[in-house]
Amino acid sequence: MTGKINYLVGNAKFSFDPYEPFSKEVCIFLDIFSKELNLIKDIKNYPDLKALSFWCRNKNISKLKKNFNLDKNRIGLGGIFHVTPANIPTNFVYSLIFGLLTGNSNVVKVPSKEFEQVNIICSLIKKILKKTNNVLKNKITIIRYTDNNEFTKKISSRCNARIIWGGDQTINSLRNFKINERAIDINFADRYSFCIMDASKMEKMSNFEIKNLVQRFYNDTYLVDQNACSSPHLIVWLGKNSKKLKEKFWKELYDLVKIKYKFNESALVEKYTDLCKFAASLNNIKNIQKFNNLIYKIELKKIDKNNHNNRGKWGLFFEYNSKNLAEIKNIINNKYQTLTYCGVDKLLLKKFVLQNNLKGIDRIVPIGQSLNIGLLWDGYDILNILSRGIEIK
Repeated sequence: MTGKINYLVGNAKFSFDPYEPFSKEVCIFLDIFSKELNLIKDIKNYPDLKALSFWCRNKNISKLKKNFNLDKNRIGLGGIFHVTPANIPTNFVYSLIFGLLTGNSNVVKVPSKEFEQVNIICSLIKKILKKTNNVLKNKITIIRYTDNNEFTKKISSRCNARIIWGGDQTINSLRNFKINERAIDINFADRYSFCIMDASKMEKMSNFEIKNLVQRFYNDTYLVDQNACSSPHLIVWLGKNSKKLKEKFWKELYDLVKIKYKFNESALVEKYTDLCKFAASLNNIKNIQKFNNLIYKIELKKIDKNNHNNRGKWGLFFEYNSKNLAEIKNIINNKYQTLTYCGVDKLLLKKFVLQNNLKGIDRIVPIGQSLNIGLLWDGYDILNILSRGIEIK
C-alpha cells in the first residue's frame, strides 16, 4: 500500500547506536550468512546470490579487515539510512554490509519492485538473527514503502548518514529532506562504464583464453542485464584493427549467450526499440550488426563528449576502433566510473587517468571484475567515510 511501511526485517524499534568497525558479532554474522546462502536450493539459478555468498565469505571479510587500519581508534557514525536502486536485486544487501562493517546501525529501503532475491535474503537474515545474533537485531532494519514523505523526513533528520543509490532524480528528490548538521550524504549517482581491449595483443591468446575472456565479459554484462553502473556499454578496440580477432570475440559471446541467457518478451521488445532509436538519432554510426536478438552491436565512426548517453541493456553494445588512448581522453567526464581492460598494461591506464587529470574513471579492473564491489567504490573510501576517528594523545 502507498505510504505503508512494510518491515521485511526488524521493526520500528530500531536504534542508531555506533560500534567498533569489523566487530566480532558482524564478522560471525556475515560468515553464517555466506554459508547459509550457499545452501539455498537452486542457488545456481541466482548467480547474483552465488556471487554475494562468495563475497561475504570469511576469507574475503578478513582480507578487508586486514586492509583497514583498526589502530586508528575508530567507531561508526551511528545510524545510516540506505536508499537502494530498483535495477539490481542484491544491491541493498551490499549497502547494508557497508554499514555493518563500518560499525553502524542501518535502516535499508529496498525498491518497491519485488525481486525473489530480496525475499530470499531477508528471510535468511531473519532466520540467522533469530537463532544467533541478538546483538545485531536492532541494527538491521529492512523496509519497503512508497510515497511516505513523513517517514523519509523523520528518518533523514535522525540518521548520521544517508547512502543514496540511483539516478540524478532520486538523489535530488532525497535532498529535499534535510539531514542534521553533522550528518553526511554519500550519493552513488548514475554512472557510465566502458571496456578497452588491445586486439593486436589478444591475437596471441589461445582459443581457451579467448573463451575464458568471453565468459568473464558475459559476467560483467549479461548477469545484470547491463544495469549495473559498472557494466560496460562501449568496447574500445585499441591499436591495430584486427577484424579476425573481433569477429572471433563476438562469435564466442554469441555462442555463450545462446546457451546461458534467458530473455523475456518485454526485454526483447525494449531492446529492439532502443536499437531503432539509436539508429534514428545518432549520426556517427558506421555499422550495425545483429546476432539474432541476442547481441546488437553498433559500431561508431567517432565518439564525443556525449558518448555516456549511449547505453544498452540486455546485450546492446557500442564499439569503436581507436588508434591510441590519447584519442579518447576528451570524452571522459565525471559520469565515467569503471574501465575494464584486456591486453593493455594497467600501469599505462593508470598513467592515462592521472597524467591527463581526468575527471572520471574511478576503477580500473580486468574484464570479469566489474561487478566485484569493494569498500573503495565510486571513488569513496567507504570504511573511513562511514566511521569517525577519535584522537587520543
